[in-house]
Amino acid sequence: MTKTTTTASAPVLGVRALNRATLDRQLLLRRAPLPAKAAVEHLVGLQAQNVKPPYYALAARLDGFAPERLSELMAGRETVRIVTLRSTIHTHTADDCLTLRPLVQGARERELNQFRKGLDGVDLDRLTVLVRDLVETEPRTMTQLRAALGAEWPDADPQALGVAARCRLPLVQVTPRGLWDRSGQVALTTAEHWLGRPTGFPPGLAEGDDPTALEVAVLRYLAAFGPASVRDMQTWAGLTRMRPVFERLRPRLVTFRDDRGAELFDLPDAPRPDPDTSAPPRFLPEFDNLLLSHADRARVVPERYRGRNAQGNLAHRTLLVDGFLAGVWKPEGDTLVIEPFGRLSRDQRQDVTAEAERMLAVLHPGAAYDIRFGTVVGR
Repeated sequence: MTKTTTTASAPVLGVRALNRATLDRQLLLRRAPLPAKAAVEHLVGLQAQNVKPPYYALAARLDGFAPERLSELMAGRETVRIVTLRSTIHTHTADDCLTLRPLVQGARERELNQFRKGLDGVDLDRLTVLVRDLVETEPRTMTQLRAALGAEWPDADPQALGVAARCRLPLVQVTPRGLWDRSGQVALTTAEHWLGRPTGFPPGLAEGDDPTALEVAVLRYLAAFGPASVRDMQTWAGLTRMRPVFERLRPRLVTFRDDRGAELFDLPDAPRPDPDTSAPPRFLPEFDNLLLSHADRARVVPERYRGRNAQGNLAHRTLLVDGFLAGVWKPEGDTLVIEPFGRLSRDQRQDVTAEAERMLAVLHPGAAYDIRFGTVVGR
């Protein structure tokens, strides 16, 4: 495809075209025959504010997935839970943990500006050394860290001290936290200590705002979430001032417009399926990155349903029908309750039920669940 030189002359990708392209890259048009680790890497991590969402995310995307596969990766320290993109907890491969966290470190430092008053008089360099010594001696809970730091700075705000520890250091949640069907409170140590090697970029890439490192991040984002605008990528990463990076990459990319005129960038050989490609139902966990990684979410969230997948800080588990947000779902004891936002046809209900049965068989084999459609919301 020939690269266009102006936004006005770039081909237009409508909402359905963007939807199908994004679903394809998110492994949601058809389940991929990938190992769990390869999928986590391709997706540049999975939202993991809670323990179970990464498992549900992979169950929706992978052929032959079993939750034990991801749990084994967690136990073997091949994947970890750490605060990275958008200052939220993600499950990343060990390599991505060590390379992505330095990329967003500047954003984590700026985050501390919100807590400046509570950190008045706190020597952040000293705090960093103290926290590293504490958590590398043995994993610590945040309560333990706040208590230890409070003894050093009794006039500081305990919450701010905890945030400073999390922002200043790449703290990972150690297992058994994050394992399937295991319980465990959040205990933290440094990524370097847990993984046995330093944070930093692969050979040939530098730390901080090195252009090459940012370019790699843009290319990986487009491979998993494109076509996308500069604002989209900034929303995904929680970074700013990314326009110059896209401009440096422009000769390597193709450009489009969405139906509102925004310029979209993409990899030349990335899949962009026909807008009429079939998209089967999918059950996604709360905080799935599909719904959080674009400034303009119209490619997945119809305007009439905007805001319906969350209530305040609480995100609902979401249902996709024909590739778009169509409802929410929740387990209630031994019943899976599906609540569509609008009427589903008989064929759609059958397809949704079949997908629900498949999800339950993957994640809860042998368990007996009823599937019930709840009251239709927003008729």
